[in-house]
Amino acid sequence: MSQLEKYLCPLCLQPLSLTGKTYCCDNKHSFDQAKQGYVNLLPVQFKHSKEPGDNKAMVVARRSFLDKGFYQPLVDKMLELYQQYGDTNTPLLDAGCGEGFYTHQHKKSTNNVYGVDIAKETIKIAAKRYKTCHFSVGTLSKLSFSDNYFAWLVSVYAPILETEFTRILSENGYLLTVTPAEKHLFELKELIYEQANQHDTSKSPIENLTLIEEQKLTYPMQFSNNEDVLNLLAMTPFAFKASKELITQIKTMSEFTCQADFILRLYKK
Repeated sequence: MSQLEKYLCPLCLQPLSLTGKTYCCDNKHSFDQAKQGYVNLLPVQFKHSKEPGDNKAMVVARRSFLDKGFYQPLVDKMLELYQQYGDTNTPLLDAGCGEGFYTHQHKKSTNNVYGVDIAKETIKIAAKRYKTCHFSVGTLSKLSFSDNYFAWLVSVYAPILETEFTRILSENGYLLTVTPAEKHLFELKELIYEQANQHDTSKSPIENLTLIEEQKLTYPMQFSNNEDVLNLLAMTPFAFKASKELITQIKTMSEFTCQADFILRLYKK
């Protein structure tokens, strides 16, 4: 089985084989590879809306922001943990990968790196840009991979589904989650809400995997370009709360400082 034949059919869970540009299972379900290189493994009956996930405007804003390096300290910390604990000869999955910013930075010459997201627009951008990774459209609640396949699984600001993640993790495999800590983007929140609340970090969606390490990463992000602040706002779930007046206010800013505050948790199966 080649490196491109590791998907399962989302309809019958039989292995998919790639022939030419088409993935096909023994039950004759087929899925065409898009010209960008990704495969859509989200059948219409699994969709809860016409275009699930982030819209194109949000994706473009996030890509522009991430390209400026504001979250590079987070990537560096993630890769540090991967180098320390991971086996770079085994498959890796970025679950809820968005446009592939974190996905591709885990790619080595010896490993196969996969990214899955429910939003087709994000996967289209990821696959077009990062040709050495394997991207697919899919739902995290029913991943098209066999049991125990991945030795390393990454979840950055995406839904954490312990049962499904545990299923696809190999024995002694690792799950690295990145979630917001208490003060993440607090200054941005203060512009929007009269009473800005800190993130609640008391609950963990993981109950059965073993917590190996927990690290906090906090640093100030300093902006001298209001376009970067607008892109950051567009990435957030509270963007829809921003008034036209606030957008105008941000456009007049010459500088702004906002805190990045992350919690990284490494679990082992």
